[in-house]
Amino acid sequence: MPSDSEISDDQPGWRGRPDALSLREVHGTIAVPTGVGFWRKLLAFAGPGYLVAVGYMDPGNWATDLAGGARYGYTLLSVILISNLMAILLQALAVRLGIGSGRDLAQACRDSYSRPTTLVLWVLCEIAIAACDLAEVIGAAIALNLLFGLPLIWGVCITALDVLVVLYLQNKGFRYVEALVVALIIGIAACFAVELFLAKPDLGAVAAGFIPSTRVLSDTQMLYIAVGILGATVMPHNLYLHSSIVQTRKYVDTKASKLEAIRFASIDSSIALMSALFINAAILIVAAAVFNGTGYEEVADISDAYKLLSPLLGAGAASTLFAVALLFAGQNATLTGTLAGQIVMEGFVNIRLRPWLRRLITRLVAIVPAVIVVILYGERGAGSLLILSQVILSLQLPFAVFPLVSFTGNRRKMGAFVAPVWMRVLAWTVAVIIAALNVWLLYQTFAG
Repeated sequence: MPSDSEISDDQPGWRGRPDALSLREVHGTIAVPTGVGFWRKLLAFAGPGYLVAVGYMDPGNWATDLAGGARYGYTLLSVILISNLMAILLQALAVRLGIGSGRDLAQACRDSYSRPTTLVLWVLCEIAIAACDLAEVIGAAIALNLLFGLPLIWGVCITALDVLVVLYLQNKGFRYVEALVVALIIGIAACFAVELFLAKPDLGAVAAGFIPSTRVLSDTQMLYIAVGILGATVMPHNLYLHSSIVQTRKYVDTKASKLEAIRFASIDSSIALMSALFINAAILIVAAAVFNGTGYEEVADISDAYKLLSPLLGAGAASTLFAVALLFAGQNATLTGTLAGQIVMEGFVNIRLRPWLRRLITRLVAIVPAVIVVILYGERGAGSLLILSQVILSLQLPFAVFPLVSFTGNRRKMGAFVAPVWMRVLAWTVAVIIAALNVWLLYQTFAG
């Protein structure tokens, strides 16, 4: 059997070349300089990783992290860490697929599977995006309500304006979309840096929390939140998104250039996802320090956390910073969710509409359910549905992970860009763990 270095870049495992470019309006529009140093080259590839990282710090994460920290202290920090490491590996595979094959994950599925299978995967992915968007839209609406007193129903409708923002920025250039996302991430990180300073957590307990505990598997309620954290951290639609947006770089269509692009894009996503790890851990740490052991263990609602942070921390700015960070996170995630919806629709079923109409349809998939939820359940029900939405995401995750791992480990499909053996072994291990956790959650839930 030939070694990886001996494999040609031929890819006979696909049915043919992609019949259309992924995100064609911005495909290959960002120049990659030649003959420059490492840091200049890395800067050229920096950006897509941060758009992906946004999905790992959306309002759905907040709900699960708040619940985990309030109820179980720092114990679930290990779950956040492990989930983040899984995310780094899986996003590196998404990069490899997008650059190496010239296909995003949705296109690769359509190229490889039968029409019925492709349609089933498309529907499952749309459900995942709807669940994710539901969390993002409701989270942003809650933030607007907390900061400005806007009714939730108005806040939900206002979040639809991101369609116009994405269209405007994308017409200016994809770098503007990336710049806005990075600015909002910096804002979120700054808010939580202040929150951590005010909360003064026990650093020894924080360090111990990153050590995995078997209690997670034996406690049904803890497992429910842990799988919710996994679903909120490793986002299925991010795998589709990342495999597409890495193709916005204008690298040369040669083996050496693509291998270099894979290397730098993987570094970009790994650095970006470490920022997501900081923010997710910070949310749980603040919740554990402020609510756990103080009689507020049942705080899992974002609005309750907002109201209690200032009096418990003795700082009036604590609640405001919390709401500002939530608003940034919600709006940021809706921007990238809109792009992911476009990629999935085009890739799986090759539906191509005018950009404004396509994005409007994608947005309505989230807005309509969110409006119904707000009308029927109000603010309290919306908080509970945030956690449920993340569990739905986790249940859908294997249907994105298994195809990705299969494609990137297939020599006939990837040629010279096939994932190395160590990455394949780790990826299959992660895929099996994710599937096993979901089966265990279902058993525990329905068995009582």
